[in-house]
Amino acid sequence: MSSALKVVALVGSPTSSATSRTLLLVRHLLASLQLRVHASVELVELAPIARSLGQSLSRDEVEPAVEQALQTIEAAELLVVAAPVHRGSYPGLFKHLVDFIELEALVDTPVLLAATGGSERHALVIDHQLRPLFSFLQAHTLPIGVYATPADFEGEHISSAALQARIELATERAAGHLATQVLEVAAPLRRIA
Repeated sequence: MSSALKVVALVGSPTSSATSRTLLLVRHLLASLQLRVHASVELVELAPIARSLGQSLSRDEVEPAVEQALQTIEAAELLVVAAPVHRGSYPGLFKHLVDFIELEALVDTPVLLAATGGSERHALVIDHQLRPLFSFLQAHTLPIGVYATPADFEGEHISSAALQARIELATERAAGHLATQVLEVAAPLRRIA
């Protein structure tokens, strides 16, 4: 059997909560993804490292837990990124963490984007905030993102058939992309100016 795909899920919520919709969405995405690809999964949560991260002005200053989180993200073969909407965008500490990712660490890495928000009004956060952020890092943002609101959940379960269908479509397309990517021969990385 071939080795497992290294999937890293970044949960960009700066506040810890066992009932976090962002974390619940990530868990559902990972479960659906694991039905389609042989993967080892690592979860990187912003909440446990948020305070120490906020005290660092550069990567040289980060505490070991933050450095470990960054190294885990940079080693991903597939990155699943989910952030809650905060004042019309992703949280500032989430961006602070992403700012410490090495500039070329995610080149061509597939990234499945997801977000949660209080209403449908913020659904475009995926295309207007998250996609440009990871495109700057030259990651390959997958075309199908997943957005959820409180109305989509009932406890820890998804109550929305539309959200469940979107999760299945996103993970199905991600698996298809990964299958074609394996067949391609990697070209040497050219440095950007």
